[in-house]
Amino acid sequence: MRRVILVVSLLALLLVLGVSLVSAQTETIHVVQRGENLFRISLRYNVPMAAIAQRNGIANWNLIYAGQRLVIPAGGTTPPPATQQPPATQQPSQEVRYTVVRGDTLGAIARRFNTTVQAIAQRNGIANPNLIYPGQVLIISGGTTGPVPTPGGPVPTSAPPVTSGFELGGHVFSFSYPAQMKAAGMTWAKTQIRWDGSAPPSIAQGAIDAARSNGFKVLLGIVGDRGQLAANPTQYYQNFANFLAGVAALNPDGIEVWNEQNIDREWPAGQINGTGYAQMLSAAYQAIKRANPNVLVISGAPAPTGFFGGGCTGAGCDDAPYLRQMAQAGAGQFMDCLGIHYNEGIISPTRTSGDPRQNPNHYTRYYQTMVSTYSSIFPNKPLCFTELGYLSPEGYGPLPAGFEWAANVTAQDQAVWLAEAVTLAKRSGRVRLLIVWNMDATEYRADPQAGYAIIRPNNTCSACATLGAAMAAQ
Repeated sequence: MRRVILVVSLLALLLVLGVSLVSAQTETIHVVQRGENLFRISLRYNVPMAAIAQRNGIANWNLIYAGQRLVIPAGGTTPPPATQQPPATQQPSQEVRYTVVRGDTLGAIARRFNTTVQAIAQRNGIANPNLIYPGQVLIISGGTTGPVPTPGGPVPTSAPPVTSGFELGGHVFSFSYPAQMKAAGMTWAKTQIRWDGSAPPSIAQGAIDAARSNGFKVLLGIVGDRGQLAANPTQYYQNFANFLAGVAALNPDGIEVWNEQNIDREWPAGQINGTGYAQMLSAAYQAIKRANPNVLVISGAPAPTGFFGGGCTGAGCDDAPYLRQMAQAGAGQFMDCLGIHYNEGIISPTRTSGDPRQNPNHYTRYYQTMVSTYSSIFPNKPLCFTELGYLSPEGYGPLPAGFEWAANVTAQDQAVWLAEAVTLAKRSGRVRLLIVWNMDATEYRADPQAGYAIIRPNNTCSACATLGAAMAAQ
């Protein structure tokens, strides 16, 4: 009898130990390190942010701290032990740094270093091997110790511009003025699409066909439903990504993922933060590239604003801190171009001071400080202006409430300043694409979109001539 009891006790003990071992295998303890956030941890373990937050009782996904112990639920992938990285100035003996120059491709670089495209892409976190840019620093592993000399001079050691090309386009509400667009040097047309959560991707086909039939590349700014997003963010991110993949399969030239998501007009109040948007952008980018790797993916441009006092509230965030949240969450690896808006200027874009309004030193007042601010946060990404415009009431009458700041801007100011902005963008090496806001709007009530239109009420377009000259200049 004692032997039976002993065997039963031993089996019970093994069962208990077995359960403990299973538990240890299915749940992992992660100690938060300085600089980490929930988004990066969820990517590391391939476990949704919502699952980690729920398992650890985290109400605010943005509030975790160094030293905090998180239980990572089952279902993900346990990463290998972290290894100490060498200082930025040191590389292992079989790794070298190479700075991309104009005309380089990943295939050509791989041949020069006797390695493969896949090895370089994996080592540098490059999702699309077709998208590298001058000035990008690549770490080359496992090949020769240095590049084969090529014609054209030495590899630059300073940080050159991040883009070698520049293109111009216009936001269109119709295609009534293709000749004027071409005279302005435009090769792109942008249209915004709002997805209601149920419409098929084919709702974008008309905009694509209209642009192509008129000889333009097409950028689609796609925004979803903030109410549906508020109800279940994690599920909505995937649903929206699936829709964008369907649109990408229709072969547009570019997709902007959402619009001005840092304010509650476009994103659910109380849920506005760059970390959440980075999660959406991650799902969207990967889905788009799987469907069509040739589509240019632009992050949604935040609303340029200082309304929130340099930080965030439940109603929104200033764009600079919002972009920093995106950067800290790893958004840079899920975009080809950083979206940017500039539409509140009332002086020449060549100036960086002298705005007559309150808060004249805020970076959003000036074109050049906008570029500098965004470039400093994402230094290795080109900028894509998905809206750049100047508001003028000329020919329309007094501006509606809230827009009186542009009362003294003339149509001639608009034409000259747009051309100056294009010239600055071309020369900067930072701007990949500039979409003029806008060509042909007719609304001039609470939201005076027509005041931004470069087709003026008398059907003339002074800006078309000034833009054409700026694009033609060397």
